[in-house]
Amino acid sequence: MAYVITQNCCKDASCVSVCPVDCIRPTENAGTGTGPQMLFIDPDTCIDCGACYEECPVEAIHADTDLPPELEQYAELNAEYFRKNPLEPGPMLPYSTHPAVPAGSLRVAIVGAGPAACYAATELLAVGGVEVEMFDRLPVPFGLVRFGVAPDHQHTKSVVKIFESAFRNQRFTAHLNVDVGTTIDHDLLLANHHAVIYAVGAPDSRQLGIAGEGLPGHHPAADFIGWYNGHPDFSELSFDLTGATAVIIGNGNVAIDAARVLLMNRDTLEQTDIAEHAIEALSESGIEEVILVGRRGTREAAYSVGEFLALGHLDGIDIVIETDDLEPRPDDDVETAAKLAAAREYAARPLRTGNKRIVFRFMQSPTGLHGDGRVTSIRLATNTIDEQGRAVTGTDVEEVPTGLVLRSIGYRGRPMPGLPFDDVGGVIPNDGGRVVTDGTTVPGVYVTGWIKRGPRGVIGTNRACAEETVTALLEDFDAGALPGAVGDHDALVAAMTERGADPIGWSGWRAIDAEEKARGSESGRPRVKLVSVTDLLAASSTFARTP
Repeated sequence: MAYVITQNCCKDASCVSVCPVDCIRPTENAGTGTGPQMLFIDPDTCIDCGACYEECPVEAIHADTDLPPELEQYAELNAEYFRKNPLEPGPMLPYSTHPAVPAGSLRVAIVGAGPAACYAATELLAVGGVEVEMFDRLPVPFGLVRFGVAPDHQHTKSVVKIFESAFRNQRFTAHLNVDVGTTIDHDLLLANHHAVIYAVGAPDSRQLGIAGEGLPGHHPAADFIGWYNGHPDFSELSFDLTGATAVIIGNGNVAIDAARVLLMNRDTLEQTDIAEHAIEALSESGIEEVILVGRRGTREAAYSVGEFLALGHLDGIDIVIETDDLEPRPDDDVETAAKLAAAREYAARPLRTGNKRIVFRFMQSPTGLHGDGRVTSIRLATNTIDEQGRAVTGTDVEEVPTGLVLRSIGYRGRPMPGLPFDDVGGVIPNDGGRVVTDGTTVPGVYVTGWIKRGPRGVIGTNRACAEETVTALLEDFDAGALPGAVGDHDALVAAMTERGADPIGWSGWRAIDAEEKARGSESGRPRVKLVSVTDLLAASSTFARTP
């Protein structure tokens, strides 16, 4: 028997470090978001010890004798990876080996509470004596795990379990509901910490740059995802779901999530933690078809093999592939070959009467949105590839009627007051996590996650990214390069109070968590989310009454 990594792989690589025979790959490009989007286990080397199975934070690893039917193809996918990439000994991901530091000698502020921030905090807390204070403007932690992961991907959300034990550490303090940049500022953090790590993500959606994109009916896909996931910033939005066709520009995992949720039936939605307002709206939706538009071909599609394979098991939904360019090439990597094979299989399936449809269109770009007061159609032009390998928009244009257009073409970071910003790359300029300005390192200031490397990779990619940043921070601490005397925790709290901050601690989050799960248990759901800041704050104050 061997173990198999399947769809939910977060690429956290926790499994890599516990494997006694080093048979999990790939480990290169760790933390960059480049390369394969999942890990693989060599079936010929695996010794059936189960260490990876026990360690996996998202329940993506199964014994090959215990694979559900919808995951059986992953056994061959794992084996095929090693047929093309024979196993060679590789470096193991290191555990933290930094010695403990004297109490009070290293206080670190982390701005953000998403996966990148949480991995950085966990890595720091592994070093005895280090104190960590985490700040987020929302009353709840975990960022994109809570507000970005699709509601039907509950296993993926379980990655937060690996953070919770660390955050009960007495050297950790959460300051949720505190906006850095408004309520408090960068200077206050530096005055009370030896180092500050910014893990603020990339919250802004890139623009299409076409006529009519300001019309109502066109939205960033991130807004739609925030809406159905109960993000307080987006819970009051509305989307026109009355038409038969929705169009999504982009074909990455975010686009696939949005398409899937748009077509889910009520029974499926009610088994998830999707926001209640979204269940009601989507249940009344008239959308029967979602078109995903990619400007390049099938090989360049950004979706992961796991997400694409999972589409083939959706009840009541046909997958339509509108291209003939699906034949494999000798130089295709394993994931590309698997995606092409799945696309060929989808293309060969007969369409079923009464089914909804997800349609993949390749080699097309939008040239304009049209409508009188709101979107009623989108124009799509056919592309060609020039000698430099670039997609060039042609003059062959088709007009597609639609009342809902979502763009999912990438994200960019947002400037933080007091810090340099690369407006072209949409990141805070850095060298391995150390913030730099005009080629000079800014003492004591670091970044991790998308604001560091750009919007690439999956949740687990942030682990290696955070490790690189924390390693740089500890090197600077050892070299005496961090600021010296700073305020302590009490001084920080006093300054925050003076500025009107009303922070929620970890106990407050636990009260919110308990309330949401209790509401969910009444209806057989994982949780029923509170979607307004007012309701979240009210629930946070009930901790004393929770078990």
